[in-house]
Amino acid sequence: MKNYNRKQFIRMSVGAGAAVWLVACGADSSTEEKQDDSSAKAKPANTPDRGDSKSTFEIIDKNDARYDAFRKGFNTRIDKHPLIIALCKTTEEVAEAVRYAKANSLPVAIKSGGHCMEGFSCNDDGMVINLSAMNNITWLDDETIKAGPGCLLSQVYDELLPKGRILPAGSCATVALGGLTLGGGYGLFSRKYGLTCDHLMEATMVDGNGNIVSTKDDKDLQWALRGGGTGNFGVVTEIVYRTQKAPETLQAHYLKARGLDAIRAASILKKWMEVTAQLPAECFSGYVLNGSTLNILITNYGEHNTAFNILLNELKIVTDKYSSSKGTLQRMLRNYYGVAKPLYFRNSSAGFFKDYQDVEPFIEEALGKVIATPGMIYQVNTMGGKVKDADAATVSCFAHREYNFISEIQAYSTNKLQHERTAACTTEVLRLTAQSGINTQYVNYCSLEFNDWQHAYYGDNYSRLQIVKKKYDPDNNIRHPHSIRIA
Repeated sequence: MKNYNRKQFIRMSVGAGAAVWLVACGADSSTEEKQDDSSAKAKPANTPDRGDSKSTFEIIDKNDARYDAFRKGFNTRIDKHPLIIALCKTTEEVAEAVRYAKANSLPVAIKSGGHCMEGFSCNDDGMVINLSAMNNITWLDDETIKAGPGCLLSQVYDELLPKGRILPAGSCATVALGGLTLGGGYGLFSRKYGLTCDHLMEATMVDGNGNIVSTKDDKDLQWALRGGGTGNFGVVTEIVYRTQKAPETLQAHYLKARGLDAIRAASILKKWMEVTAQLPAECFSGYVLNGSTLNILITNYGEHNTAFNILLNELKIVTDKYSSSKGTLQRMLRNYYGVAKPLYFRNSSAGFFKDYQDVEPFIEEALGKVIATPGMIYQVNTMGGKVKDADAATVSCFAHREYNFISEIQAYSTNKLQHERTAACTTEVLRLTAQSGINTQYVNYCSLEFNDWQHAYYGDNYSRLQIVKKKYDPDNNIRHPHSIRIA
């Protein structure tokens, strides 16, 4: 495992704070999977035969020189070994792969970018359907695009921003659209425009039986795909998005405080929550505590008026150092693209909050544990604004729109001993939050430590999602440890 210094940890976490992932971002889709296609070898004896099938999807098995590169994701802590990897380039190939898996009783996992915190985009002894080659973007009109699930955010921004358009999402360069969108998707633009899933207009999906279906024919499926998580009902192969007009510039404000104890860290968090709840919708902010050093990021692509400056000054008073930068949106976004290599980490959601009262019972103890454990980061980001849109809530299963803040606990390790310490700290922080009644979590920041993950992720929507699951994957062919269960 690579040894990252404190400065790199801070940059990773602050940069990713504006992303759909709040951790440092990797590039497994762009660096590991774009390899020579000429090295396929004979399949192992236990690889099922295609028989008379005329399917065209490519099978990568354990005898293939590319197998390790294709099976690995961004989190190097995850080490799973599927029986086969189906590399698909079209919807029809995905359908053939699903039918092949069903015929051979292989559980299916789906990988678009490989950033799942618990490695649900891979499995052991099953099939992984790899969608990295399905990364085309097509303009349907001046405001609408059709994109493959393997499109990376850096590719999306390179395509949209020169045309003056934006898809509200994160900024982590190597996160793919598939998993991001299906779990919700938020970032710098969410408070103004809503979640990424709110911009899903139509989707094509291969269901658990290998049938090609469209959300045009089923509004319940469209509702489920807007925040219902990935790997639940089928394999989404195309998504039509409505885009927004992109701002021309972005200004970033950085505030820092060093040598914090838990009392001061909690005091600043309280002030930060009070201030950021009043920010205009064009602003995003992240509170990132890395050991005893706090970094606060505020981005703004709106007007810098007197009201904004008053709020900013309130945070300057309680921190130690301030700086800012401004530039074109495309240039500024690159500052938050994240680290471009996989990392060893153990990160997860740590709850949604409405205000400081939600965290007050446990926050000093939790922050004290983070400060005392090298490699730990505690991060809180702003939500609210357009995310709370009542109309979006009726057509989306994203269950936690009423909250103003989302948090994450991050644990980076460089050796076994540090991993044991950070893992124990993570468990303690999650225990403290649960004991204080925090029982809402973000599905894109999954954790195997969530006991009632069904309602933590989906709230009261879980039973309706089970109905969609039964319709499209009645035999549970597409599954992972936290996939929707049939009632």
